[in-house]
Amino acid sequence: MSTSSTSITPLSLFVTGTDTEIGKTLVSAALLRGFTRAGLRAAAMKPIAAGAFEVDGVWHNEDADQLDAASSVLLPPGIRTPYLLKAPAAPHIVAEQEHVTLDIPRIVDCHAEAMQRADVVVVEGVGGFRVPLTDTLDTADLAVALNLPVVLVVGMRLGCISHALLTAEAIVARGLHLAGWVANRVDPDMSFADENIAAIRSRLARQYDVPLLGIVPHMQPISADAAADCLDTPHLLQTLRAARS
Repeated sequence: MSTSSTSITPLSLFVTGTDTEIGKTLVSAALLRGFTRAGLRAAAMKPIAAGAFEVDGVWHNEDADQLDAASSVLLPPGIRTPYLLKAPAAPHIVAEQEHVTLDIPRIVDCHAEAMQRADVVVVEGVGGFRVPLTDTLDTADLAVALNLPVVLVVGMRLGCISHALLTAEAIVARGLHLAGWVANRVDPDMSFADENIAAIRSRLARQYDVPLLGIVPHMQPISADAAADCLDTPHLLQTLRAARS
């Protein structure tokens, strides 16, 4: 079957982060594995990916490939990643160099198609929450256009408290529902990591009633299945279903 069950209204969420290289793809893949374990047909979108490599005449992106590997439903590449840019740099810069216009309505249309093919669609953003896409639009505008609950991935390293609070503030200011956050231990040598997590947890809970969905330890090599064990996917599913209704 190429469409989701008629008895299930599809769910979706948008995964963003406090910065680039802080584990959005790992957390997105972990969520996909958790949703699959819950019996859902889970698909991934990486609408904009900067950094591609060619294999046997086909262009790939490492993050998109990791998401595909964690999904139980594979979307056509053109729907999963409508914009695959060659150079690994800021999307708006690379898009201009490659004569590509990053069109948000096209991404919204691809997302609507993805929702017809799966029970749950995980949409991973690019970089942080305010990465420019054009001269006037950024990733926050994409999140608003999709109008999805947001999961915030916080890379646990020096400065993460301010980054987490500023990003959460920006998400809420756009009228989006911040469904939860994940602490990802990107720096295994970070001093006072537990205290930093506690500081973010208390403030996000108090200010926005946002739960901590889990703490992902530093992994080498990374494992989506192991990371899924660290996340409270059932609670997130309840939140997504409540937001849908």
